[in-house]
Amino acid sequence: MSPQIFSENWRKPTTILISALSFVVFLILDFLDNFLCILYRYIDELFEGQASSCYCASKEEQVRNVGGYGEGELSETLYWRKNAFREMGFLGFAKKSWKTGGGAVVNRWSDCGCESCLSWMNDCDQKLHFVFREPSQAITDQDCRGKPAENVIFLHGFLCSSSFWTETVFPNLSERVNRNYRLFAIDLLGFGRSPKPRDCMYTLKDHLEMIEKSVICPFQLDSFHLVAHSMGCLIAIALAAKHSKLIKSITLVAPPYIPSKDGDSLRVLEKLAERKLWPPFLFGTSFMSWYEHLGRCVCFLVCRNHRMWERIVKLLTRRRDLHFMTMDLTRHTHHSAWHTMHNVICGGAKLMEGYLQVLSKAGVKVVVIHGDKDNVVPLECSNNIQMIVPNAEVTIIKNADHSSVLLGRERDFTRRLEHIWESIACRYSENGTDVVSSLHPTPVKNDK
Repeated sequence: MSPQIFSENWRKPTTILISALSFVVFLILDFLDNFLCILYRYIDELFEGQASSCYCASKEEQVRNVGGYGEGELSETLYWRKNAFREMGFLGFAKKSWKTGGGAVVNRWSDCGCESCLSWMNDCDQKLHFVFREPSQAITDQDCRGKPAENVIFLHGFLCSSSFWTETVFPNLSERVNRNYRLFAIDLLGFGRSPKPRDCMYTLKDHLEMIEKSVICPFQLDSFHLVAHSMGCLIAIALAAKHSKLIKSITLVAPPYIPSKDGDSLRVLEKLAERKLWPPFLFGTSFMSWYEHLGRCVCFLVCRNHRMWERIVKLLTRRRDLHFMTMDLTRHTHHSAWHTMHNVICGGAKLMEGYLQVLSKAGVKVVVIHGDKDNVVPLECSNNIQMIVPNAEVTIIKNADHSSVLLGRERDFTRRLEHIWESIACRYSENGTDVVSSLHPTPVKNDK
């Protein structure tokens, strides 16, 4: 019997076995998440005086507890996640003893209490942390003489920070860009060194307002370029659509855009975090995305003790400085990560088509860069964008995954960014109007 026939004969039984094992594992996780729901409510009441509301309750009950958010701002995936035991009324017997409420002004007992993580409690006028690089001198090019410096805003992805850009792109910028560009690398709300308020639901609107309050308004930006990676792409698209008259270009790296048919955000969750055991990364994503209380356990063990874990890793690796992505991975709270995941990545998907149409009509230069080996964000996401914005430039990087689309090729990536910015910088006439009436469609490119 040939190896190929042998493999075919075993493929179906193997698939059935994996499916059965997957069913059992996720059934156990469903039970554990419901059990932890009860446990956390009693512990929260013990330490904080009242239990924190969670999404095991009905949508109507949760909306009453939250308040202040309009229709459609909160993702349906917060309430519609399937759980076998919840649907059987597993939690019903304990509801009468639960006293849920706000508690928005105190830090969760399960969150980190370091100075950075508590900054939102000490700062009445909360603003985002960002790294700002000012140009070393005024623009001297003859074609652009007298024009102010160009502005670029960088937005990172999920569980990252501004370091994603300051450690990769910033060191590789040319002298010309360093002289003539103002650069803003932002820590998004709830991540890095930015505030992580407990009374915030981390919707798209919340993220946009904080970027405007922290950067766009204080620095009086009258025009800017946007560069974003992964989840940050969705925030960048929304920001660009809101300020379509100010935006010059938007570069999206591995954008997780899944069209949400009829506003069904659950489809996005099932696509990006399908409940499967294999591959391991997908299992980890589904574990943290579908299970609110199990995810809180992970954050309690890891994020709450991020300083201790950093010391342990430094000791084991004998390195004084850890890789920035290792540091960023724990710089959030469960509340900030959970709500950003659902309200931005899943819930925000239903708004993206309208935002992209605004950019297309405004003639904004849209550039999409994606790795062909990306196992986090499907390659079809970039194709989805080009279907709505036919003029978008889509470049597929061969043998690159979600991170190596930039990491390991920092210099080439930075040169590409500079080319995008400089191709637009001098296209404006003296009265400030764009001399280029339209952008012509560009076919999909494949780069090495």
